[in-house]
Amino acid sequence: MLASVPAALAALPDPEDRRRLHGWASAVTELVEEPGDRMLHWDLHYDNVLAAEREPWLVIDPEPLIGDPGFDLWPALDTGWERLHATGNAPRVVRRRFDLLTEALGLDRRRAAGWTLARLLQNTLWDIEDGRTDIDPSQTIVAEALPRN
Repeated sequence: MLASVPAALAALPDPEDRRRLHGWASAVTELVEEPGDRMLHWDLHYDNVLAAEREPWLVIDPEPLIGDPGFDLWPALDTGWERLHATGNAPRVVRRRFDLLTEALGLDRRRAAGWTLARLLQNTLWDIEDGRTDIDPSQTIVAEALPRN
């Protein structure tokens, strides 16, 4: 991802979007030496969690990857985006979800926020590769809702 950042920055005409993308890349740079060693689902959102008989909940459709658990939070933070955005409460709800997830999973909040920014960076790089010339506003709202410390 980090190798793709200079070209992506050049593709973004808005200086504020360039600043955001650069900041997300900087957060990844701080964490890249300790990438984590846990098996991640990589696509854990409400459509992939089902009620089941053998267990109360069954998680389906994994896209396995090894990494830091903080890298896996973004789908849960982004779930139900249209409904969240319509209420105007998206930043508050994203922050609350982040707080609940990091507490329940016992994650270091700073690292989890950094790895969530890595997911935003990844998504934005894919969007730019597909021809987009701005950062998706939902990505910005998630980033701004994350704790700074």
